[in-house]
Amino acid sequence: MLVSSIGETIKKRRKQLGITQPHLAELANVNINTLYKLESGIGNPSLDVLNKLAEVLGMELKIEVKKNNVK
Repeated sequence: MLVSSIGETIKKRRKQLGITQPHLAELANVNINTLYKLESGIGNPSLDVLNKLAEVLGMELKIEVKKNNVK
């Protein structure tokens, strides 16, 4: 999943819950600029940040690693 897709998912869920960006950042203990960049599809969020946001939003963070068959 690309950062832009992750950001869109977080933004959609945040809005469903009626939470503002500043409030979500505060609840998740995440820098507001980090959240803004993530929702804008830019930046490179850490797994820690994604996990904190997912927890506050009632979402599950699932990471799938697949073998690439490129030779």
